[in-house]
Amino acid sequence: MDVKDVKIAESWKQPLREEFQKAYFDEIVMFLKAERLTGKTIYPPGPLIFNAFDKTPFNDVRVVILGQDPYHGPGQAHGLCFSVQDGVKPPPSLVNIYKELNKDLGIPIPDTGNLTPWAENGVLLLNAFLTVRANEPASHSKIGWENFTDAVIRKVSQQKENVVFMLWGKFAQDKQVLIDETKHLVLKAAHPSPFSADKGFFGCRHFSKANEYLVRNNREPVNWKL
Repeated sequence: MDVKDVKIAESWKQPLREEFQKAYFDEIVMFLKAERLTGKTIYPPGPLIFNAFDKTPFNDVRVVILGQDPYHGPGQAHGLCFSVQDGVKPPPSLVNIYKELNKDLGIPIPDTGNLTPWAENGVLLLNAFLTVRANEPASHSKIGWENFTDAVIRKVSQQKENVVFMLWGKFAQDKQVLIDETKHLVLKAAHPSPFSADKGFFGCRHFSKANEYLVRNNREPVNWKL
């Protein structure tokens, strides 16, 4: 697949060019086409699969938040981890993220679950798997997406400096090996899911810690208000 055929910000095209040309990526494309031909509903919609790379140019990345799987219900997923489209009720994990944000920075809990303003403010909201079959969580976890998103994490680590990586839960924390901690900050906590948020996510203060690190390294802090 040619990178010019994908809707992403221009500054991502050079770092990701090689990945789009690899055999595993062609296999992902073929798999998704086959799913649709057999009547499967895939989330997010095709034009939004690479939304994270469209809304957050490579040159602007200051923070990376890593999720696992897109939401698998109608109208939810739009290519940004933990985020839902306008008019959709914020899911429980996002509600807990808002609670921590409120306690950490005093930011009022938003009515919206749409995190696009974060993405446009330098926060790469990256899911490890970029697609999912409707109502079947993790259904696309074995089709090759991790090859691509691991490469994204490596590219950010290798080609940028002073980026904050927020790794919530074991799955995300396993990606720590891809990050050069001599020039980036890795923040780890429990996942914000209701099953684990009170085991180390609440009280982690990742939002203020990220901004303190960015300011200390002469980078613009993130405006976390929605």
